[in-house]
Amino acid sequence: MHDDASPFFITPHRFDVEDDGTGPLFDRRHELVPENGEQVLGRHRLEVAGYLLGPTETWLRWTLPAPVTLTVTDRRMVYIGTGSQLALVDAGHRRGRRMPALVSGQIRWQWPSRLESVPATEQTPARLLVVCDALRTIQQPALALIGPGTQITELGQRIRRAVATFRLTRPELVDLSPPERDALSRLARVAPRPGQARVVLPGSLPVEFHSRDDYYRPRHADQIPYGAASGQR
Repeated sequence: MHDDASPFFITPHRFDVEDDGTGPLFDRRHELVPENGEQVLGRHRLEVAGYLLGPTETWLRWTLPAPVTLTVTDRRMVYIGTGSQLALVDAGHRRGRRMPALVSGQIRWQWPSRLESVPATEQTPARLLVVCDALRTIQQPALALIGPGTQITELGQRIRRAVATFRLTRPELVDLSPPERDALSRLARVAPRPGQARVVLPGSLPVEFHSRDDYYRPRHADQIPYGAASGQR
């Protein structure tokens, strides 16, 4: 696993394409195999979706047809599930065919720049957007974790503490200024304010998209109002 590898939530990684050695490793039961010294903090069953956030608009880029298993560790979060509605990735003449397959994705803790909580409504469940900054664009990729409000609240607190602790203890990966260290120290030990919708995560590193299509792909029917996806007003 390469520590600087871009996350698979830009486009989920297909198990039926060639492995490039940067993806998460799973056992026969499709459970994450931790890296040396990696500690599992919790496992969750929920839904995920990929978004691309712009300054005033949000684009829903993909969803998976069924809930996934999300594993949170002291280094990253990793999901695995079925992706029967996704076309093959980089499959030459087979591109565009739809086949049932396992897909996975991960976000290492050096990447997220903020967390955004969107409470449940009568029509929609609660969601937590894990937002990253990207190179060469003002658009921000975001992974949405979707489920019951209690589960999403607990998950947000766990991720916030894990990210803060990871960055404070990895000076070789994340170069922090004194104010950033102070802010992360508070995130690691102080509970969020009730109703806090956004948590900024200092010291984040930007990701790079997998292909130029992720930068320049035309937007069509998947465009939705910004506030509907992110909860911003």
